[in-house]
Amino acid sequence: AAVPEGLSRPIQYGTSVKAAAVYMSVYQLIPVARVQDYFVHQAQIPVCEGSLCTFNKQAYERLKTFETRAKEKLKNAHRLNTDETSLNVGGKKIWLHNASNDKWTLFVPDEVRGAAAMDRIGILPAFRGVMVHDHWPAYFTYKDSQHALCNAHHLRELKAAEEVAPTHTWARAMAALLCDINEATQAAGGALGSDAQAAYIKKYREVIETGEKECPLPPEPEPKPGAKKRRGRIKKTKERNLLERLRAYETETLRFMTDRDVPFTNNQGENDIRMTKVQQKISGCFKSIEGAAIFCRVRSYLLTCQKHGLNASDALNTLFAGQLPPFMTS
Repeated sequence: AAVPEGLSRPIQYGTSVKAAAVYMSVYQLIPVARVQDYFVHQAQIPVCEGSLCTFNKQAYERLKTFETRAKEKLKNAHRLNTDETSLNVGGKKIWLHNASNDKWTLFVPDEVRGAAAMDRIGILPAFRGVMVHDHWPAYFTYKDSQHALCNAHHLRELKAAEEVAPTHTWARAMAALLCDINEATQAAGGALGSDAQAAYIKKYREVIETGEKECPLPPEPEPKPGAKKRRGRIKKTKERNLLERLRAYETETLRFMTDRDVPFTNNQGENDIRMTKVQQKISGCFKSIEGAAIFCRVRSYLLTCQKHGLNASDALNTLFAGQLPPFMTS
C-alpha cells in the first residue's frame, strides 16, 4: 500500500497530538511536565518533554506568515492598543510588548522596554492612527500618531489622590466628570456632538482650575545662609503631577468622546496581555529568550483566531494540517 501522505518517518506523532500538546501548553498554560503526564497516563501516548517543546517550536515556525500579516494589519489600523509587561527569562527581566485591536494581537519579547525595542518590532514607527496607552513616555516619541490615554488609570490615580487629601474636591469631581462623559458618549453612539463636547471641555477646565487652587505648586525652599542656589526642579506631590498631566494632555484624555473607535480605557490591550502574567505565576519563568518568543507568537495567533470566531483547538489543527485560517488567506 502507498505510504499515507505526510508520513516521513517510521514512527511520528500526528496532527491531533501536536495540536493538543500546543493547546495545553500555550493556550491553557499547563507546564510541559504535566502535559507529558497527561499523554503518558491518560492518552497512553509516550511522548517526552523534548518532543512537546519541539511541537511548540514547529507551530512558531509555521506562523512566520501570521506575524508578517499581523504587523501589516496593525500598522494600517485606525486604532491600536499598546501595552507592555515584564517577563522572567532565566532570572533576568525582559519585556513583552503588545500591539492589538479588536481583530489582531501581536506579542513580541525584547530585552528592553523603551522606544528602541518598539522600533525593532516595527509596528509603531509606521503607525498613523490613534494609539491608546497608559502614558508610558516612550509612546509619545511617535509624533506621527495621535494618542489617547487610558482613563481606567486616571480613575485609579484620582481615587488615590482623593484618599491622600480628602479635603481636595477636584479629584473626586474629575473622576465623576470622566464617568459622566463616558456615559453620555455611549448613549450618543460612541461620539458626542460639537456642542456637547464644548460643554464638557468647559467643565473639565473648571475642575482643573479648582485643582490649581487646592493643589498648588510646592513653595521654593528657603536657602540657607551662604548656601548656593538650589538646582533642579522642586519635587512635586503625586497629586500635583496628576493634575498637571490632565491639564497638559486634555485632548488625549478626552479623545474617546470625539472618535467613535477610541475606547474610554485601554482594557483591550491589558486584557490581551493579562494571561502572560498568569503563565509566569504558573511556570515561574521561561528558560530562554527563544522560548519566550515561541510562546508569544503562538499565543498571538490563538488570540487573533478567537477574535475572528475560530476557537484555539481548530486554529491549531488547521495550522498543523499545513493550512491557514480563512481570515489569513482572504
